[in-house]
Amino acid sequence: MNVVDSSGWLAYFADESVADFFAEAIEDSELLIVPSVCVYEVFRVVLRERGEDAAFTAAAAMHAGLVVNLDGDLALEAAALGLEERLAFADSVIYAVARRHNAVLWTQDVHFKGKTGVRYTSRDGRENG
Repeated sequence: MNVVDSSGWLAYFADESVADFFAEAIEDSELLIVPSVCVYEVFRVVLRERGEDAAFTAAAAMHAGLVVNLDGDLALEAAALGLEERLAFADSVIYAVARRHNAVLWTQDVHFKGKTGVRYTSRDGRENG
């Protein structure tokens, strides 16, 4: 199972230099889990930068995977994990979803680098792990 954080989705949709790194996880929709907070973040950025049509196209692509909504139990897990790992709200939820589903978290956010269950690439793609 795979979870791609919001920055990975945005890099993929913008065809940035690291898009191929994220393509492996994004294009295998049968193994893809999408935290609803990622749908929110990506839709908002794409709406602002490229307009409504592009934003809805991005959201539709994200819904090819299993979208996991934030409920009470997940909120508690994310809060505890966020405190333990020193993560902000959205990152806490994303990481909690990945851990709950025993999924690999694909990211280019450096604060996830070295954490258990994370596939990290630097924004320039020179560092993968």
